Amino acid sequence: MSNAMTLGRLDTVAASSRPDLLAPPVVSALRDFAGADGVFVAPIDPDLADTAAFCAAYDVPLAVSANCVVVTGKRAGEQRWAAAVVLATTRADVNTVVRRRMDVRKVSFAAMADATSVTGMEYGGITPIGLPTGWPILVDAAVAAAGPVVIGSGIRGSKIVIDGAVLGLFPGAEVIESLATPV
Repeated sequence: MSNAMTLGRLDTVAASSRPDLLAPPVVSALRDFAGADGVFVAPIDPDLADTAAFCAAYDVPLAVSANCVVVTGKRAGEQRWAAAVVLATTRADVNTVVRRRMDVRKVSFAAMADATSVTGMEYGGITPIGLPTGWPILVDAAVAAAGPVVIGSGIRGSKIVIDGAVLGLFPGAEVIESLATPV
């Protein structure tokens, strides 16, 4: 496997060579992941971490930028968490597909403080890699089919580049058709 992957104007290196550009849970997850040699990271300006600003500044098309959203709901008094990974050109079908998969009556986007606390990641950098054990990681089939995509790294100061199909190989991940709808 190559030691870099090109996407837009990102200067990537093997993620394993730059743990300083990853949140601690991401470093830990990659250490145990057989496909870690296909995960790359690039430093970015943390002020440009939000999707629209990032894509404009680094010439990365929205169609290959994936967002990881943390959602929560309750069932029988038990708090349940999940993550949905969708392309920036789409919106996760939280109220139908995600809610049914989580088996909860009502699902909502996690509050920023809760999302950062339970993931150990920075808001605006949350990634499906390294989420807590047992969480469903719902990956839209369009992400899996997109080829190289950009996702968060757990911090705002970098981005991960990875083949979208590889996201479906992480523990707890499931590729789902029609998880998202076009914006």
